[in-house]
Amino acid sequence: MKKQIFIALLALGAFWAGGIDTARAQSQFPSVRIENAAGQMINTSTLAAKRVPLIVSFWSTTCKPCILELNAMNDLLDEWREEAEFEVIAVSIDDARSSSVAKALANGNGWDRFTVLYDKNQDFKRALNVSMAPHTFIFDANGRIIYSHVGYTPGTEEEYIEKIKSLN
Repeated sequence: MKKQIFIALLALGAFWAGGIDTARAQSQFPSVRIENAAGQMINTSTLAAKRVPLIVSFWSTTCKPCILELNAMNDLLDEWREEAEFEVIAVSIDDARSSSVAKALANGNGWDRFTVLYDKNQDFKRALNVSMAPHTFIFDANGRIIYSHVGYTPGTEEEYIEKIKSLN
């Protein structure tokens, strides 16, 4: 029993000392290959290279709150862009079997003003430790995570624009 407590305390100490720092490891924009809306493979690092704040929202076709959130952002996008410069990245985490449904859903909802990506292998999802959708991140112009939110309730999208405006 004493040995188990010692090991647990040692692991906790390593975490606090920076030996296992997942927050710092995930603070920069990841670089993985992913499919864009045109079906081309791109590196996600090119998104951060634009040097503008990014709202990155992970969604799936079976997630109703995801669709509500992206539709709410889409409805407010013109108004928001008058207040700040930023981009919205909508990342489908549906697998290859569901990607055609995801593409149809994105097109049908008019999300063409977003950069829509399809993370069929879920590499981008894993790189940011996304465990459930919707999961939305805000990155500053340098590619650092400044905000992370899981779930959606109407009005949550207003937090996103406030965070974006605070960067300008």
